[in-house]
Amino acid sequence: MRAENAVYTHGHHESVLRSHTWRTAANSAAYLLGELTPGARVLDIGCGPGTITADLAALVPEGHVTGVDRAADVVARAREHAAARALENVEFRVGDVNALDFPDDSFDIVHAHQVLQHVGDPVHVLREMRRVCRPGGVVAARDSDYGAFTWFPEVPALDDWQSLYRRVARANGGEPDAGRRLLSWARAAGFTDIRAGAGSWCFAGAEDRAWWSGLWADRTVASVYARLAVEGGHTTREGLDAVAAGWREWATHDTAWFLVPHGEILCHA
Repeated sequence: MRAENAVYTHGHHESVLRSHTWRTAANSAAYLLGELTPGARVLDIGCGPGTITADLAALVPEGHVTGVDRAADVVARAREHAAARALENVEFRVGDVNALDFPDDSFDIVHAHQVLQHVGDPVHVLREMRRVCRPGGVVAARDSDYGAFTWFPEVPALDDWQSLYRRVARANGGEPDAGRRLLSWARAAGFTDIRAGAGSWCFAGAEDRAWWSGLWADRTVASVYARLAVEGGHTTREGLDAVAAGWREWATHDTAWFLVPHGEILCHA
């Protein structure tokens, strides 16, 4: 069995889950929704707290959705979320995306949102996703691209944040600019029928910029990412404080705008 050698850069601090629980099928998997059928069997790998997974289950009422994540505590949160929505066609398991515990050809759709950027061998993970997808089914992935993030106004501390985050993520074995690489990874994994595209999140307006800047300011100083950044020699606690202050400064501008681009792939198995 192939073991994961990358470290998950974000961890599951409250500031991280604040972002993850905001995600829905509509704002994070719109490119996939046209592939869903009422009776589809869906696997959602790296499901986190399960908000996208639960939405997918609601969209396949005669089908079944399985969410997999390697963190037991976040899987427990996903189960609670699905139970609160009274969804009976969804289940969650603790598992490793490098060695999925399912037979070949088990699912109609295999989906990963913001997963491939955090694994050591994304091509292998895509091959594993393909293995458990039935012939003619769909393997779907969406990942952000940190190098392409852009914002206004040009607060210098956010340049420092972008450079720092990319250094830390790569030192942890991941690829923060995954979005632009999804098509090449899918071809390397053996897919030939691939529809590649892009999507985005955009944060502007008082409420959005306060939320986005606040979670990143908190993540910068209090999450696993903060510890890894310092212990890895990439910055100091003072450096992190300066970046967090930059995030809060950015949010004070009433013209503040932040774009998060994503690569997206739909691959027919």
